Amino acid sequence: MLSLPRRTFLRGAGAALSLPFLEAMRPRTAWANSVAAAPKRLGYFFFPNGAIMQHWTPAEAGAQYTLPQSLSPLAPHQSDLLVISGLAHDKARANGDGAGDHARSCAAFLTGSQPRKTAGADIHAGPSVDQLAANQIGHLTRLPSLEIGIEEGRQAGNCDSGYSCAYSSNISWKSAELPMAKEINPKAVFERLFGSGVDDARASAERDFYRQSILDFVADDAARLRDRLGSTDRRKVDEYFNSVREIEQRIARAEHQTRAALPEMSPPEGIPDALTDHLRLMFDLLAIAYQTDSTRIATYMLANEGSNRTYREIGVKEGHHELSHHQDDADKMAKLQQIDQYLVTQFAYFLDRLKSIPEGDGTLLDNCLLVYGCAIGDGNAHNHDNLPIIVAGRGGGTVNTGRHLKLDAETPMNNLHLSLLDRVGATVETFGDATGRLEALST
Repeated sequence: MLSLPRRTFLRGAGAALSLPFLEAMRPRTAWANSVAAAPKRLGYFFFPNGAIMQHWTPAEAGAQYTLPQSLSPLAPHQSDLLVISGLAHDKARANGDGAGDHARSCAAFLTGSQPRKTAGADIHAGPSVDQLAANQIGHLTRLPSLEIGIEEGRQAGNCDSGYSCAYSSNISWKSAELPMAKEINPKAVFERLFGSGVDDARASAERDFYRQSILDFVADDAARLRDRLGSTDRRKVDEYFNSVREIEQRIARAEHQTRAALPEMSPPEGIPDALTDHLRLMFDLLAIAYQTDSTRIATYMLANEGSNRTYREIGVKEGHHELSHHQDDADKMAKLQQIDQYLVTQFAYFLDRLKSIPEGDGTLLDNCLLVYGCAIGDGNAHNHDNLPIIVAGRGGGTVNTGRHLKLDAETPMNNLHLSLLDRVGATVETFGDATGRLEALST
């Protein structure tokens, strides 16, 4: 019987295509558990400006809870979720530094540290929890980590009451002084995932010139492998190839749409005109990155902190940040709730995608730990306690999902970070103001 290493690539001229988890990659020992053998993936998904918490927080604690309106798109995945209440980020508070809650909340979300108040070059925050994980397990994959987003950010200048724009534009920090800039262009993410190294730019240009798929470049290697696989693995590979081809076609359509809309400009390539299309294309790329074990660690900013984007897709013409200062105006709060629900809908789409991908005896979602949230509770109050946090995925059976987990008030968010690091094999002794692990994740 064919046996393949977990990191197997199909190769062609200037291209390398990772493979999904196949039966041929399972450990051959009789006692091996296929779900446990699959790698665990860690992801953080950030949205800005807080939430309308009365439409976010379930009324009941425990397993018998009802998803409130803003979380209703997650109903098909309720058994795969932990809705967590009670978490706080003290280092997002002023602590003597005055205004700037948006910048602090973004900078503290994954670093758990108080950002230095400066609009100059002497920024100081991280390192972030995702990069701590990448330092320990990133060598196991082609990309140690992947940072993506929707809105381009600035790394300099004053964006919030004396805080550098770097704080509002990044949640991932390599070190205290070095944020990890996110990629917002789907085409560039695709090339990172499937390029082969020093010849990436040349190979990409060659594919663009001839309008060939990356699958054409690895076709010979793919045919040889396919002949050696069992029927189940052949089906998985065919489905995976179809997904890759479909994403390529969507990127190509986005390029054409953008060029058609702006004929006198040289626009960024591969960014769809419609926000929903952009959000979902990036989610699909991340799903393939996880599926192929190209990376196990990712961050995704659905918008920059303090974003004033309008959401015309759902009829909201006012800016998000402007609305978040609602002063209890019912109309503004209703529109904010619409935005909350819209963004949750896009996250639910990602969970749909992961749950549709078989892996071992379960699904790809079963082997993920995905944190969706931010470090502001109510955007009008700018509070940093009782944060809107969801954890999706079972972490290979290490998390007891299907519950509203109501924690004691002021439980440090860093306790959650430590607990998730443990589960992906990247244990650290302490992190920020953490007071311990969240034992309730698995009980």
